[in-house]
Amino acid sequence: MADRAGTPAPIVVTMGEPAGIGGELTLQAWLRRDAERLPTFFVLDDPARLARLAQSLGMAVPVAEIAAPANASEAFAASLPVLPLGHAIAAAPGKPDAADAPHVLGAIERAVGFCRGGDTAAMVTNPINKKALYEAGFKHPGHTEYLAALCGGSNRPVMLLAAEGIRVVPVTVHVPLRRVAEDLTSDLIVETAAITADALRRDFGVDKPRLAVAGLNPHAGENGALGHEETDVIGPAVDVLRGRGISLSGPMPADTLFHAAARRAYDAAICMYHDQALIPLKTIDFDGGVNITLGLPIVRTSPDHGTAFDIAGTGRANPASLIAAIKRAAEIAANRSAFERAA
Repeated sequence: MADRAGTPAPIVVTMGEPAGIGGELTLQAWLRRDAERLPTFFVLDDPARLARLAQSLGMAVPVAEIAAPANASEAFAASLPVLPLGHAIAAAPGKPDAADAPHVLGAIERAVGFCRGGDTAAMVTNPINKKALYEAGFKHPGHTEYLAALCGGSNRPVMLLAAEGIRVVPVTVHVPLRRVAEDLTSDLIVETAAITADALRRDFGVDKPRLAVAGLNPHAGENGALGHEETDVIGPAVDVLRGRGISLSGPMPADTLFHAAARRAYDAAICMYHDQALIPLKTIDFDGGVNITLGLPIVRTSPDHGTAFDIAGTGRANPASLIAAIKRAAEIAANRSAFERAA
Protein backbone atom coordinates (compact mmCIF):
# COMPACT_ATOMS: atom_id res chain seq x y z
CA MET A 1 0.00 0.00 0.00
CA ALA A 2 1.29 3.45 -0.88
CA ASP A 3 0.31 6.92 0.23
CA ARG A 4 -1.03 9.58 -2.11
CA ALA A 5 2.48 10.56 -3.20
CA GLY A 6 3.30 6.97 -4.21
CA THR A 7 5.69 6.35 -1.30
CA PRO A 8 5.12 3.06 0.58
CA ALA A 9 2.80 3.97 3.44
CA PRO A 10 4.27 3.47 6.91
CA ILE A 11 2.92 1.38 9.79
CA VAL A 12 1.47 3.35 12.72
CA VAL A 13 2.16 2.04 16.23
CA THR A 14 -0.07 3.27 19.05
CA MET A 15 1.24 4.21 22.48
CA GLY A 16 -0.87 1.75 24.46
CA GLU A 17 -0.83 2.02 28.25
CA PRO A 18 2.04 4.46 28.95
CA ALA A 19 2.79 2.92 32.35
CA GLY A 20 3.37 -0.45 30.69
CA ILE A 21 6.14 -1.86 28.53
CA GLY A 22 4.88 -0.58 25.17
CA GLY A 23 7.23 2.39 25.05
CA GLU A 24 10.40 0.42 25.70
CA LEU A 25 9.34 -2.31 23.28
CA THR A 26 8.90 0.33 20.59
CA LEU A 27 12.35 1.76 21.33
CA GLN A 28 13.87 -1.72 21.10
CA ALA A 29 12.03 -2.46 17.86
CA TRP A 30 13.49 0.66 16.27
CA LEU A 31 16.99 -0.32 17.44
CA ARG A 32 16.53 -3.68 15.69
CA ARG A 33 14.99 -2.20 12.55
CA ASP A 34 17.88 -3.19 10.28
CA ALA A 35 18.61 -6.61 11.78
CA GLU A 36 14.90 -7.51 11.64
CA ARG A 37 14.31 -5.78 8.28
CA LEU A 38 11.37 -3.87 9.67
CA PRO A 39 9.20 -1.67 7.47
CA THR A 40 9.01 2.03 8.22
CA PHE A 41 6.87 2.74 11.25
CA PHE A 42 6.10 5.71 13.45
CA VAL A 43 4.55 6.04 16.91
CA LEU A 44 1.59 8.01 18.19
CA ASP A 45 2.97 9.03 21.59
CA ASP A 46 4.45 11.83 23.67
CA PRO A 47 7.95 12.48 22.20
CA ALA A 48 9.29 13.84 25.48
CA ARG A 49 8.14 10.72 27.32
CA LEU A 50 9.90 8.40 24.86
CA ALA A 51 13.08 10.50 24.94
CA ARG A 52 13.13 10.33 28.76
CA LEU A 53 12.46 6.60 28.70
CA ALA A 54 15.27 5.96 26.19
CA GLN A 55 17.68 7.97 28.31
CA SER A 56 16.72 6.20 31.53
CA LEU A 57 17.21 2.79 29.89
CA GLY A 58 20.49 3.74 28.23
CA MET A 59 19.07 3.19 24.75
CA ALA A 60 20.62 5.29 21.99
CA VAL A 61 17.34 6.14 20.28
CA PRO A 62 17.05 9.66 18.85
CA VAL A 63 13.41 10.75 18.79
CA ALA A 64 12.20 12.81 15.82
CA GLU A 65 8.90 14.66 16.11
CA ILE A 66 6.95 14.47 12.85
CA ALA A 67 3.91 16.41 11.69
CA ALA A 68 2.27 13.77 9.49
CA PRO A 69 2.62 10.08 8.56
CA ALA A 70 4.22 11.05 5.24
CA ASN A 71 7.23 12.41 7.17
CA ALA A 72 8.02 9.05 8.78
CA SER A 73 10.04 7.57 5.93
CA GLU A 74 12.56 10.42 5.79
CA ALA A 75 13.17 10.26 9.57
CA PHE A 76 13.13 6.50 10.13
CA ALA A 77 16.70 5.61 9.16
CA ALA A 78 18.28 7.95 11.72
CA SER A 79 15.62 8.36 14.41
CA LEU A 80 12.35 7.02 15.78
CA PRO A 81 9.55 9.07 14.20
CA VAL A 82 6.94 10.16 16.75
CA LEU A 83 3.73 11.96 15.89
CA PRO A 84 2.75 13.84 19.08
CA LEU A 85 -0.55 13.23 20.82
CA GLY A 86 -0.67 16.89 21.78
CA HIS A 87 -0.64 16.21 25.51
CA ALA A 88 2.03 15.35 28.07
CA ILE A 89 1.75 11.88 29.60
CA ALA A 90 1.33 11.69 33.38
CA ALA A 91 2.14 8.03 34.08
CA ALA A 92 5.51 6.72 35.22
CA PRO A 93 6.62 3.15 34.40
CA GLY A 94 4.56 0.70 36.43
CA LYS A 95 2.29 3.45 37.79
CA PRO A 96 -0.77 4.06 35.59
CA ASP A 97 -2.53 7.40 35.82
CA ALA A 98 -6.23 7.77 34.99
CA ALA A 99 -5.52 11.16 33.39
CA ASP A 100 -3.85 9.35 30.47
CA ALA A 101 -6.94 7.32 29.47
CA PRO A 102 -8.25 9.88 26.92
CA HIS A 103 -4.82 10.01 25.27
CA VAL A 104 -4.60 6.21 25.04
CA LEU A 105 -7.98 6.13 23.30
CA GLY A 106 -7.11 9.18 21.21
CA ALA A 107 -4.05 7.41 19.81
CA ILE A 108 -6.20 4.45 18.74
CA GLU A 109 -8.77 6.72 17.12
CA ARG A 110 -6.14 8.66 15.18
CA ALA A 111 -4.46 5.45 14.02
CA VAL A 112 -7.78 4.14 12.69
CA GLY A 113 -8.29 7.45 10.89
CA PHE A 114 -4.85 7.24 9.28
CA CYS A 115 -5.51 3.67 8.10
CA ARG A 116 -8.94 4.43 6.73
CA GLY A 117 -7.61 7.50 4.94
CA GLY A 118 -4.74 5.59 3.29
CA ASP A 119 -2.02 7.51 5.15
CA THR A 120 -0.78 4.32 6.79
CA ALA A 121 -0.73 0.74 5.57
CA ALA A 122 -1.69 -0.80 8.91
CA MET A 123 -1.83 -0.19 12.64
CA VAL A 124 -0.08 -2.01 15.47
CA THR A 125 -1.50 -1.47 18.94
CA ASN A 126 0.63 -1.67 22.06
CA PRO A 127 -1.14 -3.30 25.04
CA ILE A 128 -3.72 -1.27 26.94
CA ASN A 129 -4.80 -1.38 30.59
CA LYS A 130 -8.53 -2.02 30.37
CA LYS A 131 -9.10 -1.43 34.08
CA ALA A 132 -7.84 2.16 33.81
CA LEU A 133 -9.98 2.73 30.71
CA TYR A 134 -13.09 1.30 32.36
CA GLU A 135 -12.58 3.69 35.27
CA ALA A 136 -12.50 6.55 32.74
CA GLY A 137 -15.82 5.48 31.24
CA PHE A 138 -14.66 3.13 28.43
CA LYS A 139 -17.69 1.08 27.34
CA HIS A 140 -16.12 -1.67 25.20
CA PRO A 141 -14.85 -5.11 26.34
CA GLY A 142 -11.45 -4.45 24.78
CA HIS A 143 -9.33 -3.22 21.88
CA THR A 144 -11.01 -5.40 19.26
CA GLU A 145 -14.56 -4.29 19.97
CA TYR A 146 -13.49 -0.64 20.14
CA LEU A 147 -11.78 -0.89 16.75
CA ALA A 148 -14.88 -2.48 15.26
CA ALA A 149 -17.01 0.40 16.56
CA LEU A 150 -14.59 2.96 15.12
CA CYS A 151 -14.52 1.23 11.74
CA GLY A 152 -18.23 0.54 11.42
CA GLY A 153 -19.31 -2.15 8.98
CA SER A 154 -21.43 -5.26 9.42
CA ASN A 155 -18.78 -7.91 10.09
CA ARG A 156 -18.17 -9.08 13.63
CA PRO A 157 -14.45 -8.72 14.46
CA VAL A 158 -12.66 -12.03 14.93
CA MET A 159 -9.43 -12.56 16.85
CA LEU A 160 -6.77 -14.69 15.17
CA LEU A 161 -3.55 -15.50 17.02
CA ALA A 162 -0.55 -16.42 14.91
CA ALA A 163 2.99 -17.65 15.50
CA GLU A 164 5.40 -19.64 13.39
CA GLY A 165 3.56 -22.77 12.27
CA ILE A 166 0.26 -22.13 14.06
CA ARG A 167 -2.87 -20.00 13.66
CA VAL A 168 -5.76 -20.25 16.12
CA VAL A 169 -9.14 -18.53 16.32
CA PRO A 170 -11.34 -18.63 19.45
CA VAL A 171 -15.09 -18.59 18.76
CA THR A 172 -15.93 -17.33 22.25
CA VAL A 173 -13.34 -15.02 23.76
CA HIS A 174 -13.47 -13.16 27.07
CA VAL A 175 -16.25 -15.03 28.84
CA PRO A 176 -16.15 -17.24 31.94
CA LEU A 177 -15.60 -20.90 31.15
CA ARG A 178 -18.97 -21.87 32.65
CA ARG A 179 -20.68 -19.60 30.08
CA VAL A 180 -18.95 -21.00 27.00
CA ALA A 181 -21.47 -23.78 26.36
CA GLU A 182 -24.33 -21.28 26.74
CA ASP A 183 -22.80 -18.74 24.34
CA LEU A 184 -21.69 -21.25 21.73
CA THR A 185 -24.10 -21.47 18.77
CA SER A 186 -23.92 -22.98 15.31
CA ASP A 187 -24.41 -19.53 13.76
CA LEU A 188 -21.50 -18.10 15.78
CA ILE A 189 -19.20 -20.94 14.69
CA VAL A 190 -20.25 -20.54 11.04
CA GLU A 191 -19.69 -16.79 11.10
CA THR A 192 -16.29 -17.09 12.80
CA ALA A 193 -15.03 -19.82 10.47
CA ALA A 194 -16.30 -18.04 7.34
CA ILE A 195 -14.57 -14.78 8.31
CA THR A 196 -11.40 -16.77 9.01
CA ALA A 197 -11.48 -18.54 5.64
CA ASP A 198 -11.99 -15.23 3.81
CA ALA A 199 -9.10 -13.65 5.73
CA LEU A 200 -6.78 -16.56 4.98
CA ARG A 201 -7.37 -15.97 1.27
CA ARG A 202 -7.24 -12.18 1.35
CA ASP A 203 -4.70 -11.42 4.08
CA PHE A 204 -2.47 -14.50 4.20
CA GLY A 205 -2.32 -15.56 0.55
CA VAL A 206 -3.79 -19.03 1.19
CA ASP A 207 -5.64 -19.94 -2.01
CA LYS A 208 -7.58 -22.90 -0.59
CA PRO A 209 -7.85 -22.53 3.18
CA ARG A 210 -8.11 -25.66 5.32
CA LEU A 211 -9.74 -25.28 8.72
CA ALA A 212 -9.72 -27.66 11.67
CA VAL A 213 -12.64 -27.32 14.07
CA ALA A 214 -12.03 -28.33 17.68
CA GLY A 215 -14.62 -30.02 19.84
CA LEU A 216 -15.69 -28.47 23.11
CA ASN A 217 -15.68 -31.54 25.34
CA PRO A 218 -12.97 -34.14 26.07
CA HIS A 219 -12.58 -36.56 23.15
CA ALA A 220 -14.92 -34.28 21.15
CA GLY A 221 -17.83 -35.53 23.22
CA GLU A 222 -17.16 -39.27 22.73
CA ASN A 223 -20.31 -39.65 20.60
CA GLY A 224 -22.45 -37.95 23.22
CA ALA A 225 -21.07 -39.77 26.26
CA LEU A 226 -19.13 -36.68 27.39
CA GLY A 227 -21.38 -33.93 26.10
CA HIS A 228 -23.74 -33.08 23.25
CA GLU A 229 -22.31 -29.81 21.93
CA GLU A 230 -20.39 -31.63 19.19
CA THR A 231 -23.51 -33.29 17.78
CA ASP A 232 -26.02 -30.51 18.51
CA VAL A 233 -24.00 -27.33 17.86
CA ILE A 234 -20.56 -27.86 16.31
CA GLY A 235 -21.43 -30.67 13.86
CA PRO A 236 -24.31 -28.75 12.22
CA ALA A 237 -22.02 -25.72 11.82
CA VAL A 238 -19.42 -27.90 10.11
CA ASP A 239 -22.10 -29.17 7.70
CA VAL A 240 -23.15 -25.62 6.81
CA LEU A 241 -19.56 -24.56 6.19
CA ARG A 242 -18.89 -27.58 3.98
CA GLY A 243 -22.02 -26.69 2.05
CA ARG A 244 -20.44 -23.31 1.37
CA GLY A 245 -17.39 -25.00 -0.14
CA ILE A 246 -15.05 -24.43 2.80
CA SER A 247 -12.55 -27.22 3.40
CA LEU A 248 -12.55 -28.25 7.03
CA SER A 249 -12.32 -31.17 9.42
CA GLY A 250 -13.98 -31.72 12.76
CA PRO A 251 -15.20 -31.53 15.36
CA MET A 252 -11.85 -32.95 16.48
CA PRO A 253 -10.52 -33.70 19.97
CA ALA A 254 -8.55 -30.64 21.05
CA ASP A 255 -5.89 -32.68 22.84
CA THR A 256 -4.63 -34.14 19.54
CA LEU A 257 -5.06 -31.04 17.39
CA PHE A 258 -1.86 -29.12 18.05
CA HIS A 259 1.13 -31.43 17.75
CA ALA A 260 3.44 -30.76 14.79
CA ALA A 261 2.04 -33.39 12.43
CA ALA A 262 -1.55 -32.37 13.12
CA ARG A 263 -0.80 -28.69 12.49
CA ARG A 264 0.54 -29.47 9.02
CA ALA A 265 -2.94 -30.62 8.00
CA TYR A 266 -4.69 -27.26 8.40
CA ASP A 267 -4.13 -23.51 7.98
CA ALA A 268 -6.05 -22.38 11.07
CA ALA A 269 -7.73 -24.07 14.01
CA ILE A 270 -11.20 -22.87 15.03
CA CYS A 271 -11.33 -23.25 18.81
CA MET A 272 -14.37 -23.09 21.04
CA TYR A 273 -12.98 -20.90 23.83
CA HIS A 274 -10.12 -18.58 24.75
CA ASP A 275 -7.66 -20.91 26.48
CA GLN A 276 -8.26 -23.77 24.06
CA ALA A 277 -6.72 -21.48 21.43
CA LEU A 278 -4.13 -19.54 23.41
CA ILE A 279 -2.54 -22.28 25.51
CA PRO A 280 -1.11 -24.19 22.51
CA LEU A 281 -0.01 -21.00 20.75
CA LYS A 282 1.77 -19.59 23.80
CA THR A 283 3.33 -22.96 24.55
CA ILE A 284 4.73 -23.21 21.03
CA ASP A 285 5.96 -19.59 20.82
CA PHE A 286 5.35 -17.51 23.94
CA ASP A 287 7.38 -14.49 22.81
CA GLY A 288 6.50 -14.44 19.11
CA GLY A 289 2.71 -14.64 19.10
CA VAL A 290 0.72 -11.92 17.32
CA ASN A 291 -2.92 -10.92 17.77
CA ILE A 292 -4.57 -10.12 14.41
CA THR A 293 -8.08 -8.71 14.06
CA LEU A 294 -10.07 -10.17 11.17
CA GLY A 295 -13.25 -8.70 9.73
CA LEU A 296 -12.14 -5.04 9.77
CA PRO A 297 -11.68 -2.76 6.73
CA ILE A 298 -8.19 -1.93 8.08
CA VAL A 299 -5.20 -4.05 9.04
CA ARG A 300 -4.58 -4.28 12.79
CA THR A 301 -2.12 -6.42 14.70
CA SER A 302 -0.90 -6.38 18.29
CA PRO A 303 1.65 -8.14 20.50
CA ASP A 304 0.10 -11.13 22.23
CA HIS A 305 0.90 -10.04 25.78
CA GLY A 306 -0.14 -7.47 28.34
CA THR A 307 1.24 -4.32 29.91
CA ALA A 308 3.64 -6.09 32.32
CA PHE A 309 3.64 -3.33 34.94
CA ASP A 310 5.97 -5.41 37.13
CA ILE A 311 8.90 -5.02 34.72
CA ALA A 312 7.98 -1.72 33.04
CA GLY A 313 10.89 0.71 32.93
CA THR A 314 13.53 -1.97 33.56
CA GLY A 315 14.48 -2.72 29.94
CA ARG A 316 13.88 -6.44 30.53
CA ALA A 317 10.78 -6.74 28.32
CA ASN A 318 11.20 -8.88 25.20
CA PRO A 319 10.27 -6.98 21.99
CA ALA A 320 9.87 -10.17 19.88
CA SER A 321 6.06 -10.04 19.82
CA LEU A 322 5.93 -6.34 18.86
CA ILE A 323 8.54 -6.91 16.14
CA ALA A 324 6.50 -9.85 14.85
CA ALA A 325 3.33 -7.73 14.96
CA ILE A 326 4.96 -5.00 12.84
CA LYS A 327 6.18 -7.56 10.31
CA ARG A 328 2.80 -9.30 10.18
CA ALA A 329 1.02 -5.99 9.68
CA ALA A 330 3.18 -5.16 6.68
CA GLU A 331 2.77 -8.66 5.20
CA ILE A 332 -1.01 -8.61 5.60
CA ALA A 333 -1.28 -5.13 4.09
CA ALA A 334 0.76 -6.26 1.07
CA ASN A 335 -1.25 -9.47 0.68
CA ARG A 336 -4.53 -7.57 0.93
CA SER A 337 -3.44 -5.04 -1.70
CA ALA A 338 -2.38 -7.82 -4.06
CA PHE A 339 -5.67 -9.68 -3.51
CA GLU A 340 -7.74 -6.56 -4.20
CA ARG A 341 -5.74 -5.79 -7.36
CA ALA A 342 -6.28 -9.34 -8.62
CA ALA A 343 -9.99 -9.21 -7.79
